[in-house]
Amino acid sequence: MITGSIVALVTPMMSNGDVDWDALDKVVDFHLEKGTDSIVAVGTTGESATLNCDEHCQVIKRVVERVAGAIPVIAGTGANSTQEAIELTRSAKDAGADACLLVTPYYNKPTQEGLYQHYKTIAEAVDIPQILYNVPGRTACDMLPETVLRLVEIENIVGIKEATGDLDRAKVLIEAAPKDFAIYSGDDGTAVELMLLGGDGNISVTANVAPAEMGELCRLAIAGDADGARAIQEKLNPVHNAMFVEANPIPVKWAMTEMGLMGLGIRLPLTVLDQQYHSQVREALKTCEII
Repeated sequence: MITGSIVALVTPMMSNGDVDWDALDKVVDFHLEKGTDSIVAVGTTGESATLNCDEHCQVIKRVVERVAGAIPVIAGTGANSTQEAIELTRSAKDAGADACLLVTPYYNKPTQEGLYQHYKTIAEAVDIPQILYNVPGRTACDMLPETVLRLVEIENIVGIKEATGDLDRAKVLIEAAPKDFAIYSGDDGTAVELMLLGGDGNISVTANVAPAEMGELCRLAIAGDADGARAIQEKLNPVHNAMFVEANPIPVKWAMTEMGLMGLGIRLPLTVLDQQYHSQVREALKTCEII
């Protein structure tokens, strides 16, 4: 089981929107040096919605090659087309990814039965560990706990990124799912409490800029050290908040530019962080001694 601090990695880009491959290597090395437990390549934070299929697969392959087996790589391979998700998942397996993260189909609003059949079909088509990803605030599609609990019976569906921030829902899943089914937070603000309930880790935006701190926070929370984990969480709260002053990954990419890790490139329809938020994000980074 993959556990701990899992960074939802950004995809660095040049000013014209092209992928910045050298900067991608640099940020992967940064996480290896800082003790991140696992990397998600090309998830929401990695701008999966605007990378074309070739770029999507190339970024995953590049991250896998750069990590070189040091930590697990989880490939974002979800789509609102079941067939496209199968193709992306198959490509990620061929590239050497350790697992795949599949967001619920966005925009087309499937039923709960449609969600079950979607994930079942992908799992049967590609023999690789697969992690469900529920983030209704972005997808307009909410996968209910009862659907998740049907899907846990499929052997290579091994976990879920629950990004609703709803701790009552997380508790239901933690208590009802098999112990070897991983429950990850996808919400930095509530991640500590989810892990203290018995969750297995956090797929994090903040980990892009504070990997060492998020790593320690996750280790303490998973070990049940509530005071220690909450103390780090309190310190990081300004950063958690700053990372969402505009749509993710706008703020985190700007923050990483301030840290000297990459340039300002981002792909339309997303734009560079509005100037009115610069001081808030910069001060959050300074408060946490990131810059």
